[in-house]
Amino acid sequence: MAAPKVAVLGAGVIGLSTALCIVETFPSCSVAVFSDQFSPNTTSDVAAGILIPHTYPGTLIHVQKQWFKETFTYLFAISNSAEASEAGVHLISGWQVFKDPPKEEFPFWSDVVLGFRLMSKAELQKFPQHQFGQAFTTLKCDCAPYLLWLEKRLKANGVQMFTRKVADLWELQGEYNLVVNCVGIGAHQLVGDEKLFPVRGQVLKVDAPWVKNFIRDGDGSTYIYPGIHRVTLGGTREKGNWSLSPDPGTTKDIFDRCCSLEPSLHGAQDVIVRVGLRPSRDCVRLQREVLSRGGVKLSVVHNYGHGAGGFSVHRGTAKEAARLVGDCIAALQGSSRAKL
Repeated sequence: MAAPKVAVLGAGVIGLSTALCIVETFPSCSVAVFSDQFSPNTTSDVAAGILIPHTYPGTLIHVQKQWFKETFTYLFAISNSAEASEAGVHLISGWQVFKDPPKEEFPFWSDVVLGFRLMSKAELQKFPQHQFGQAFTTLKCDCAPYLLWLEKRLKANGVQMFTRKVADLWELQGEYNLVVNCVGIGAHQLVGDEKLFPVRGQVLKVDAPWVKNFIRDGDGSTYIYPGIHRVTLGGTREKGNWSLSPDPGTTKDIFDRCCSLEPSLHGAQDVIVRVGLRPSRDCVRLQREVLSRGGVKLSVVHNYGHGAGGFSVHRGTAKEAARLVGDCIAALQGSSRAKL
């Protein structure tokens, strides 16, 4: 069998990092990325890009922890490199605060982030509405620079990028040996996944350079995440809402909630409103599948459905998807040898 040809669908953080893992793991592969949208127009561009895991009810905790740990280790190395600024990856410290103490004072990821501890009473005085809190240092990707950095790495590895909407996986059969599906919410239509649903997120990107620490309400509804150039204020979690149009009432509500956590934000300037649809399901769909049509087979690897937690686990799930691609290649090579 000649060098396997792999098509990766989707150019958000999951698609690009999966393509990168494939080409790094299997340098002999010919890899191409197909997407109707590239940065700055992907769902990933709307994300805050902070590494605080979202829990998937249908996935074993030790698996989720492994994905997070691999992602954290990968980004921590970038943050300590000369490429940190270009990649938009940096360490950030802050607080997660709760009105009522959570069931778990130490979440499953507490020993992966840096310096995790419970907040002191003195620290909690900054948040009079909250009675419990956690302090730690984590990593943040500024999404647009990070996506461009991934694209640059891919091109340096010979990966081609095509702006094209793929409406049917079978379009690529014949030209490619296998297809990797990382289209996020697009999988609802592309592969008819009824378990996948949008969770609409509206965020504000503001200019407030004096805000240095992240602040997150423990239920995840309100958050302030400073980036290198702008601060992301959020948010909303509107299950089943497909609208990409910003809502002015929601903008005011987000701003007011964030100002209640950090009153200095009243002075924030230059508010940009962004909306994205988180591709949510009970668990990430990370699996191999062999489709069959008229005696013809098509090998597919799925890697989508990361919901609100995509950035927190993107490298870990990309590594797992690359391993599944390796299994597909071995199976294809075995069947081509059998034909000989």
